[in-house]
Amino acid sequence: MSGTGRQRPALGAAPVLSGPAYLLRGFGMWRRRPGLMVLGMVPALLVLAVLVAVFVVLVLQVGDLVGWATPFLDDTGEVARSAVRVSLAVVVVVGFVVLAAATFVALTLLVGEPFYDRIWRETERMLGGEVPDADVGLLRGIRDGAVLLGLGAATAVGMVVLGLLPVVGTIAAGVAGFGFSAWLLAGELLTRPLEARGLTAADRSELVRGRRGPVLGLGMSVQACFLVPLGAVVVMPAAVVGATMLARDLLDASAARRT
Repeated sequence: MSGTGRQRPALGAAPVLSGPAYLLRGFGMWRRRPGLMVLGMVPALLVLAVLVAVFVVLVLQVGDLVGWATPFLDDTGEVARSAVRVSLAVVVVVGFVVLAAATFVALTLLVGEPFYDRIWRETERMLGGEVPDADVGLLRGIRDGAVLLGLGAATAVGMVVLGLLPVVGTIAAGVAGFGFSAWLLAGELLTRPLEARGLTAADRSELVRGRRGPVLGLGMSVQACFLVPLGAVVVMPAAVVGATMLARDLLDASAARRT
């Protein structure tokens, strides 16, 4: 896989299903630069260790937390009280997972900036053409990470509110949270290769308009890997590669439509 002689997933047909194909192609970088990809796992491992520690504490304390937050249920029947509090506990845990997923990508890209910059540049060289050199900068990473954290927190709060509906609310909150967090992390992964070409946030939104399927598909496939033990660590370098490839194809498709 070198130069411009690369097979691209079709952006027009089965667009959501084309997203995971980019992640699979990203894993192909392990054959070309295994040492570089291993380095890309280091920041992911550090951030994951911190988030897992917080998650364990939350799971151990979530029962007391939900009980403290719902004193108005103390006078209700035991069955109803248990059903609502268990549902809320599940939603709180899932909400944290959504927040952690969004935070994980932002923090990992920020902590691992030197490693992922090298992976991104190697991917750009492999795909052919000049490597864009617009300054992205540390402040951009901090700013985008803060925005992503805020969106993730808002999503987690929304899931808790939605989860107030027993059973149905819990399921709906889980599905909605998975989809929205997948979209957030895909957007964060695409930010680097697009900003390096001088695209603003408005430009990026315009670029993905009408091509949301591949972006969501990539995010969902990366998100699914997060559910596997240590999957987040292994997938991050490949996700950076896959997102760079997707960004190039989105730009090419946009240019083709204008001609």
